[in-house]
Amino acid sequence: MDQLLRTRVARLLCVGFPGDAPDADLAELVADGVRSVILFARNAGPKSEVAKTIAAVKHLSPDPVHDPIMVCVDQEGGSTVRFTEGFDPPPPMREVGGAGVDAAAKVGRRLAMDLLSVGIDLDLAPVMDVDSNPANPVIGPRSFGSEPGVVSACGAAMIDAMQSRGLAACAKHFPGHGDTDLDSHHDLPVLRHGMDRIRQIELPPFEAAIKVGVAAIMTTHVVFDAIDPGVPATMSRAAIEGLLRGELGFEGVVISDDLEMAAIAESTEVGEAAIRTVEAGVDLLLCCHRPDRQRRVIDALADAVVAGRLTETRIDESIRRLEVLFHAYVQAPEKS
Repeated sequence: MDQLLRTRVARLLCVGFPGDAPDADLAELVADGVRSVILFARNAGPKSEVAKTIAAVKHLSPDPVHDPIMVCVDQEGGSTVRFTEGFDPPPPMREVGGAGVDAAAKVGRRLAMDLLSVGIDLDLAPVMDVDSNPANPVIGPRSFGSEPGVVSACGAAMIDAMQSRGLAACAKHFPGHGDTDLDSHHDLPVLRHGMDRIRQIELPPFEAAIKVGVAAIMTTHVVFDAIDPGVPATMSRAAIEGLLRGELGFEGVVISDDLEMAAIAESTEVGEAAIRTVEAGVDLLLCCHRPDRQRRVIDALADAVVAGRLTETRIDESIRRLEVLFHAYVQAPEKS
């Protein structure tokens, strides 16, 4: 297979790795073309060690300055915090929403200062889901609240504060995970609301995020029957190209939630899921845990281009959007 093609499709993959130092699998994936890496608590330790880990990841690139690696993390607040020791982790977003817009902006500024100091380029936050279902097992205090206006205002303030200081933000989980009673890490939730309700409750926070120029938006593995019956939003062209890009006008990077989550992985082989996700219009695919699955995603995308199922033009669209984000936010590592 054409190595240049593998390198290009690998740009659309964001991977995780175990431990506090890059391993051979990550080095191989970077050699294949991967340029986005996500960190978890499993990669963390004291703040100074996290900085060393990130620098080591960034130095895997053969040209860390002109062809950099983007490093991201879910540092949301409350229970969803990956870095703690020596860091300034934010409180639950429910508390921030209750305190108001100024508090949200302050959290955004603190996050930017904290994460930029160790080399993080993109924080996969804030959650812009409206906490409209008390039985929701996964969103709850990760949301700014149960009112779309509060979530919109606080989320926009936090995004603006983060990005004005150089840390890219990611609004999640589009089109909205707030009213589910299942956790997409374990099951595939289905929402049967009509479009009027979705436009009234779920979409306004994402519209607010787009209005302030959010760098990225993450999809959710939730089926919205009114948008695309039976198809998770992550793999839905109607949700991504139709609603998010067409109706809401988002021109930035669309990131999938992790393709290894059960909502996707239990029903769709990861390579096929990756193809469908790119077909839907997603630019960057999270595959956070298993190297065999990460390599399978690259193989599947390259095979799909060769077979004509994905066009090179479609791949180029995502690469161009990623290049804009990288140019604006990705830091080169300090010289070692």
